Amino acid sequence: MQVDLIETFLDLMETRSFNRTAERLNITQSTVSHRVKALEAQFNRKLFTRNKGGTLPTAAGLRFLDYAKALQNQWHEATRAVASAGALERSMRLGIQHDLAETIAGRWVAAIRRDLPTTEIYMEADYSNQMNRDLAAGELDLAVLYTPHFLPDLHYERIGELHYVLVSTDTHDLAGVRPETYIRSSYSPAFDRAHRLALPHLSAATLSAGQNMAVMDLLRTLGGAAYVTQATADQISDRVAVVADAPVIPQTVYAATSLRTRHAHQHRKIIGAMEGLLVEL
Repeated sequence: MQVDLIETFLDLMETRSFNRTAERLNITQSTVSHRVKALEAQFNRKLFTRNKGGTLPTAAGLRFLDYAKALQNQWHEATRAVASAGALERSMRLGIQHDLAETIAGRWVAAIRRDLPTTEIYMEADYSNQMNRDLAAGELDLAVLYTPHFLPDLHYERIGELHYVLVSTDTHDLAGVRPETYIRSSYSPAFDRAHRLALPHLSAATLSAGQNMAVMDLLRTLGGAAYVTQATADQISDRVAVVADAPVIPQTVYAATSLRTRHAHQHRKIIGAMEGLLVEL
């Protein structure tokens, strides 16, 4: 497989500019043109047209797009599998939402190792947007995230919930939470919507953060009130109190894989291990 032709095609579909693609791939414009011509020769079809308005894909180029993405994904998967080949039979690259990683990453890996002892594991904590992109590009095999993008080549399934509770360094009841010292947590679009509906008077706070660990440190340093995970509330219970009459905000957790691997035995074991941990939270 001439993967450089595929990657050049995909980049050009995004930039719609031979010059810009050359800059991004750190090659010359003539190399971009040569690669496109080589790909067009294989299909005996024009994939792009160039005029004063820029570079546009032809009908053939648009039809090839999904196949090119799939070819790129398979190449990345094959490269990782061959490069890391050793005593272990398989490898898995896993993504996990930051806030979940704080709480259960270690237990998740322990469960995976029990069920799949011959699997090599790479794990990284990230945000949903990046994990969706990495899954689509074949850089991750499976991700546990908050916000699915429902991309054509990906499969999403709901596997549980994480609960966020309101804590404060100053008060035990919602009436005592002051907007001027409130730290608005922004963990996902779904969380933001639920927060806006439940606590509209606190949605215009002057300080906000999108990661549980950062919110916890802001509370420790500045004081005030904010939503954190139940595990974090327990961890810093000597410095904060749970605001008893404030609503608990649930965050749905999804497992994401490629459509091709959604029923694979290895993937089902890994997702099942996470489902079991979420039930315990």
